[in-house]
Amino acid sequence: MRGAVFSQEGVGRLSKSRIHLSRIIIVAKKELIDFVRDWRTVLAMILVPLLIFPAIFIALPLFLQGEAAELSAYELTVEVQGDLPDDLTVHLDGRNLIIVQTELTVDGTLSVPGSDANRLNSGEDLHAILRLREIDSNASQSWNYAILYLSTDELSLEAKTRTLEAVLTWEEEVINATLAENNLTHDEAFDPIHWDGDQATADVASGGDLAAMGLAMFIPLVVAMWTTTAAIQPSIDLTAGERERGTMEALLCTPTARSDLLFGKWLAVATVACVSVIGQMAGLLFAINFLTGGGLDAPSISTSGMLLLFLRVILIAIFVVAIELAVAVRAHSVREAGSILGPMVLIFIGPTLFAQFVNLQGIEAWWFVLPVFNITLAMREALMGIYDPMHIFLWLSTSLAYAIGAIWWASKQFNREDLVESLS
Repeated sequence: MRGAVFSQEGVGRLSKSRIHLSRIIIVAKKELIDFVRDWRTVLAMILVPLLIFPAIFIALPLFLQGEAAELSAYELTVEVQGDLPDDLTVHLDGRNLIIVQTELTVDGTLSVPGSDANRLNSGEDLHAILRLREIDSNASQSWNYAILYLSTDELSLEAKTRTLEAVLTWEEEVINATLAENNLTHDEAFDPIHWDGDQATADVASGGDLAAMGLAMFIPLVVAMWTTTAAIQPSIDLTAGERERGTMEALLCTPTARSDLLFGKWLAVATVACVSVIGQMAGLLFAINFLTGGGLDAPSISTSGMLLLFLRVILIAIFVVAIELAVAVRAHSVREAGSILGPMVLIFIGPTLFAQFVNLQGIEAWWFVLPVFNITLAMREALMGIYDPMHIFLWLSTSLAYAIGAIWWASKQFNREDLVESLS
């Protein structure tokens, strides 16, 4: 009986309610304060976006350099089968290799391992085998070679790499010697038709244009991916989480209309998602600028382009957050909401990734009508300095329609008593 009275009161209050901006802001402030009080949320939503790209683009290369230096410190054993030319010996020296020379007993193709495969797999102190056979040709000297190694063993792969570098350097010297015997230089033989001057000076695009083009391949993907993922946890916490905690009924008994509660929750989640996206973009720009040694030019984006880009971020946040709130409020538990929203990330990221490869030159107008695709392509055009009135009208009108539709669907879910009441 109490549930029926509550339902009738809720329906009556909803029918008379209007959207009150002040109440929406109060609800949003309350939810944001709850987020900020939890240091784990601040870490996940603010600090992680700022640090993730620097960690990937700065820490990872430094780590790989350290691993490469560690491998280069190992003294590796390479067996040379066949005659070892003195000029190749010079290049093998200084590479931290122990060279063991033996006779070549292979009559056929040098790349066929034969019984030597067992030796490399046996675990004995042998990391690679270099086979050499001299052949007759018109060059100053000519050889066939093969390097046997075990690709699943890091030390064997490193031995193969060092040996191959020595062989290729030796080959370059042999080529130069052959050319010298015929009164030819390396450029005359291999580059008879060559570019005059510096190729970079022939590109009339400015550094800012190049920077904007490069960012056009990253920014849309970052916005779609982080907006989607950053809104998942807040959406779950403010809907299914409140149902599990039993606080949803108490919240609905307040004088605040459900529409105000919905928009307040949406505003809080959208704010968190936008802050996370901005942090992600800041971290990306910092990492790129660090890798280029501070030589990254500022992207050539006009003020109107920046405003349109910001508008696109807002529209995709409205669309994504409304859908995730609607889906989360239908879930009966936090676990169920997480299992549903997790795979939904692909629905937004998939089209964004696909749209990165769409050619903007002569693009068909219908691309700017498709959901998610339209926002991604619009971001790329803004960063590239392309302003097509028809495209702007299409993505703006359709994005608004999709956003309004998503909010309407979310409000329909939020107004159902069986979905918003607690499960106790």
